[in-house]
Amino acid sequence: MKPMIVLGLMAALALPAAAQAQNAGQIANARRGANCPGCNLFQADFSGLEVKGRNFAGARLRQSDLSLSVMNHTNFARTDLRDVNAYGAVFSSSSFTGADLTHASFVGVYLEGADLTGAKLEGTNFSGAELGRTRGLTQHQLDRACGDTSTQLPPGLRIPRC
Repeated sequence: MKPMIVLGLMAALALPAAAQAQNAGQIANARRGANCPGCNLFQADFSGLEVKGRNFAGARLRQSDLSLSVMNHTNFARTDLRDVNAYGAVFSSSSFTGADLTHASFVGVYLEGADLTGAKLEGTNFSGAELGRTRGLTQHQLDRACGDTSTQLPPGLRIPRC
């Protein structure tokens, strides 16, 4: 009887981990251009993807690869974007309102017209990024991020060096 109890406990402990794993079906649908608000897109590969006007509000894209993607007019409001790689991506007029970009790599990202109101930027790397015409960006947010001399910022704002 003891082996059954042990197996039952092991299965119960594995459930939370399984619930947090990526959802291959949701990732495939999103890659084909479907809206996916609230989806679990953990560690998804969206590199080089070109979509416009999609809704990923409240989704989990943690540790995903968005490098060299073009996602203009996309809704990332309240999205978990922690630890994403978005090198060279284009997010013109996209919403990152209340999104968590902790430790994200936004190196060389183009964010003209994007809304960063309330976005968490702890450790976010904006080296070479175009932020000059973003909306909702504050000095308080930038004090927690980093960039370099080529990072373009709205007038009056500055960013610590990485």
